[in-house]
Amino acid sequence: MLLALADGARHGYGVMQEVEQRTGGRVHLGPGTVYGAIKRLRAQGLVEETDAVSAPEDDERRRYYRLTEAGRRVAVAEARRLERLLEAARQKDLLPREGPA
Repeated sequence: MLLALADGARHGYGVMQEVEQRTGGRVHLGPGTVYGAIKRLRAQGLVEETDAVSAPEDDERRRYYRLTEAGRRVAVAEARRLERLLEAARQKDLLPREGPA
């Protein structure tokens, strides 16, 4: 969810589309999952509602959400944690080491 909001404000359906696209269709989030997660992330201060609108013809009932500074810090920390995990997997020869192509 945080990754889907990392490059700007999105409405809930936009978050669903981003996750599905980023995972090559392997992960499909339903509305209940997305809006439940947004509610929890807002309560934790990681996401906030914004007045952003992507296009003039956009439905004014749509709510847009963006990362807060705390949300961005959490997303960065998680990305770094995953990076360390990938490096450990490479050291164990579970994944190929990166190098010149």
